[in-house]
Order: sequence, then C-alpha cells, then structure tokens
Amino acid sequence: MNELAKYLLANLIVDFEGEVTPETVRVFLRKDESPVARALMQKIIEENGIDDLLIAVADCLKADLATGITPPVIRGHLLGYSES
Repeated sequence: MNELAKYLLANLIVDFEGEVTPETVRVFLRKDESPVARALMQKIIEENGIDDLLIAVADCLKADLATGITPPVIRGHLLGYSES
C-alpha cells in the first residue's frame, strides 16, 4: 500500500478547473499594483500567454499536497515563477 500511495502521489496531475485565460489573469493582476503583480504580468507578456505559468504552478503545487495548498503557498509559487 505504501508503494502504491507513493506512486500515485508522484504521478498525480494538478489542473485548474474553470476558465483560466490570459484575460482572466490580467483582470486580477490589474487590480494589484504591487511590484510582484507587475513582474508577473511582465513575465506573462514575455511568455506570450499563461500556459507556462499554469504548468509551472501546478507542478510546484504537487509538492505542497502533503502540507496543504493555501493562497499563501500559491502566491509564493507565482512569485517564484515571475522571478524565473
């Protein structure tokens, strides 16, 4: 059972439900005038979309499943992505 649990956790896919589009992300970021939000917006512009952002954040969140995925955890991953 332990090996199966490890295997399933290692192969778990995290996805986002609903409409997560570049425009949706821009709407949220426009309301936030912080340097972090501006850096993330710039990164999205440079990357020509949010596909890489969503993949990176989902992959990072897999590591947080054991301890919990909270808004501060997600914010930390968004910050890390914007700085990469």
